[in-house]
Amino acid sequence: MRRTRILTAVLALAAGLLAGAPPALAAAPPGPALAADTYTWKNARIDGGGFVPGIVFNRSEKNLAYARTDIGGAYRWVEASKTWTPLLDSVGWTDWGHTGVVSLASDSVDPDRVYAAVGTYTNSWDPGNGAVLRSADRGASWQKADLPFKLGGNMPGRGMGERLAVDPNRNSVLYLGAPSGRGLWRSTDSGVSWSQVTAFPNPGNYAQDPTDTSGYASDNQGIVWVTFDESSGSAGGASQTVYVGVADKDNAVYRSTDGGATWSRLAGQPTGQLAHKGVLDATNGYLYLTYSDKGGPYDGGKGSLWRYATRTGTWTDISPVAEADTYYGFSGLTVDRQRPGTVMATAYSSWWPDTQLFRTTDSGGTWTKAWDYTSYPNRSNRYTMDVSSAPWLTFGANPSPPEQAPKLGWMTEALEIDPFNSARMMYGTGATVFGTENLTNWDSGGQFTIKPMVRGLEETAVNDLASPPSGAPLLSALGDIGGFRHTDVTQVPSMMFTSPNFTSTTSLDFAETSPGTVVRVGNLDSGPHIAFSTDNGANWFAGTDPPGVSGGGTVAAAADGSRFVWSPAGTGVQYTTGFGSSWAASSGIPAGAVVESDRVDPRTFYGFKSGVFYVSSDGGATFTASAAAGLPSGDSVRFKALPGTKGDVWLAGGASDGAYGLWHSTDGGASFAKLSGVTEADTIGFGKAAPGASYQALYTSAKIGGVRGIFRSTDQGVSWTRVNDEAHQWGWTGAAITGDPRIYGRVYVATNGRGVIYGDSSDTGGGGGTDPPAPTGSCAVTYTITNQWSGGFQADVRLANTGTTPWSTWSLNWTFPNGQTITQLWNATHTQSGNTVTTKNTTWNANVAPGSSVNFGFTATWSNTNSRPTTFGMGERGCAVG
Repeated sequence: MRRTRILTAVLALAAGLLAGAPPALAAAPPGPALAADTYTWKNARIDGGGFVPGIVFNRSEKNLAYARTDIGGAYRWVEASKTWTPLLDSVGWTDWGHTGVVSLASDSVDPDRVYAAVGTYTNSWDPGNGAVLRSADRGASWQKADLPFKLGGNMPGRGMGERLAVDPNRNSVLYLGAPSGRGLWRSTDSGVSWSQVTAFPNPGNYAQDPTDTSGYASDNQGIVWVTFDESSGSAGGASQTVYVGVADKDNAVYRSTDGGATWSRLAGQPTGQLAHKGVLDATNGYLYLTYSDKGGPYDGGKGSLWRYATRTGTWTDISPVAEADTYYGFSGLTVDRQRPGTVMATAYSSWWPDTQLFRTTDSGGTWTKAWDYTSYPNRSNRYTMDVSSAPWLTFGANPSPPEQAPKLGWMTEALEIDPFNSARMMYGTGATVFGTENLTNWDSGGQFTIKPMVRGLEETAVNDLASPPSGAPLLSALGDIGGFRHTDVTQVPSMMFTSPNFTSTTSLDFAETSPGTVVRVGNLDSGPHIAFSTDNGANWFAGTDPPGVSGGGTVAAAADGSRFVWSPAGTGVQYTTGFGSSWAASSGIPAGAVVESDRVDPRTFYGFKSGVFYVSSDGGATFTASAAAGLPSGDSVRFKALPGTKGDVWLAGGASDGAYGLWHSTDGGASFAKLSGVTEADTIGFGKAAPGASYQALYTSAKIGGVRGIFRSTDQGVSWTRVNDEAHQWGWTGAAITGDPRIYGRVYVATNGRGVIYGDSSDTGGGGGTDPPAPTGSCAVTYTITNQWSGGFQADVRLANTGTTPWSTWSLNWTFPNGQTITQLWNATHTQSGNTVTTKNTTWNANVAPGSSVNFGFTATWSNTNSRPTTFGMGERGCAVG
């Protein structure tokens, strides 16, 4: 989307990067009891929701494609289901910046190999350096080469590229274009190590805004693309000709003809603009380049499109529109590899009335457009759009011509024709991936159909979550596209929140005892910053802002929906009765405080600011500072009051250089007790109590027992169960979390770019282990390695009762063939002696009926070889192996 999404509370994160792939979990030090549970993780479907700046097709294997996002990781296309599968969910809390992907490269010599250049910001917002990740299994697992500089997956210019490229002849050679004046880098060992190409003469000089003191817009955008000429080498020998694009308006394109030993500026090239992309048609000997006067992805006022004849050195302006008539820049660029004279380009920064796609079938001699005017303001489109799979892409708009809903797109910097199928094209926008499978209708005068090709790619930044006890199970506050009411998390909602449609929703709440009443606040360029619903978020009406409001802030609804307290940006805390037709300033609480409501007493509200907890007992009119001491001194804090019990408050937050953890109050915030063993916590939420328990389940994104993860407690924080694993971490998860009050074990997790993740537990009640006698009857085992990295792996085991007699206990044993050692196991107990492992049931999964099964999982170490066990047994009896 158009807004730049910046990670909240960046400075609260500890600096440093994990070395290598995800490690096995360390043993927990003394503290709360720590267990683990097997969870199934999925996205609450939105389908898209963010900027996709890059799409990469493999040139040698059909249907192998990848997409990169600016903050939400990378994805691989799954042709059988026409979906995307995420590849970087294993990125952990400490190196959260590696969810920003600045470039991708798929190896055409060995299609199993794929590379990702990762890092989110080049300024201080991201404390860690960038890295190049390499995979030999199409992104199922990764190894990492740390870089001595930062990369900017969410920086200006991120739609240019690709900055990372694999030599199509000698695939051990890769190049990476760096930002920030760091120059050109090369690897000759398949991405294991990198060194600077000191002979490259120009590190770039263009910055979006050199006066920006934050370092965001003032960073030198550097080396922006690398293109190999595959015709200049042969299999096994390095390509001799390499083209490089530089963020320098006077010196945008360089070439080496001796395998990167020397470089020179291409003579006669156009000046005054930036070359966003350079795509080579080696068959006809043409390098095509799209130019813009700005780096994108939002800006661009003028542009042009050029063709360079590699054999003669001739430059030809092949712009489909005269530069004087452009009000946009060109960026997206692709060549039809089946018909190399066919080229397409995008007007990426044409916001109004729409973006534009251009197509030529004669190498740029003549062009046609995806749409054109008949008689202004009426348009004639060569395409039809079907967004029925993601209907919110209309944004609820009903624009006047020449605008249309849905739009063809915006920020259209990724554009690719399938190299094996001229009829299929995909392009990225600020909100989705669009595509068509009948593109060639364009040339025959017919219409082609554009649809979202984005299922599985979830890229929203989540600011807040709520799961009411009745009505829709999930309400979300999102960056860029506002938020959604999910009545079914497996289906895409028909529309985001509208009336008004905030660009970003910053906070939402519902009345605990009257959950039809919902309030949300957010950001909007012009218009109100607060909205209300009386039907559980299905329909909305705008409230009235008090004077001075400039942004959403946080908001709280009284338990019965009779009043609201709002802490907006731009002014102090406010309160109102009814639905905000008039507001009065709250006293005794500072501006910018985080506000929440008691979930029982409709006149009690709470606030927090700079280490002080505040309480109001008169509906938000006046607040009093609590005497509670020892709370975090900063403002990276989130707290909630427990439903059903007045004055029961949980507070999470802090920073590594001060108080940091989880606190509990049972007296309405008058005092707080810090939970021992929870060394860090950033969110807190509640869900349905475990069977047999009366107190709601707690959920948190935290560090407990030395382990960072998502945790659940069913006994008020005495003991904790880690519910995620090393393969499911999603970078930064510190914005919000909530359980589901209707489904025990279900938890909704906010991510910063991977959307709303929800997990369901296999645990039905919890308990310890037991020593069972061997059951009778037949058994079958399925052993699956679900994730593997250097030195470690994760596996799931399914044990099925294939006999006719129920089991009341079970014990399964096997022998590892290669010295593997279990480091952590969940949903069972285990012992290991040498290579022999014995697992036993817990109290809650001991009973297994005929035809039923039980699942457990573990992480383990390995070296050299990681073969699967071939035999499994229950006592003296062997099990069938699936």
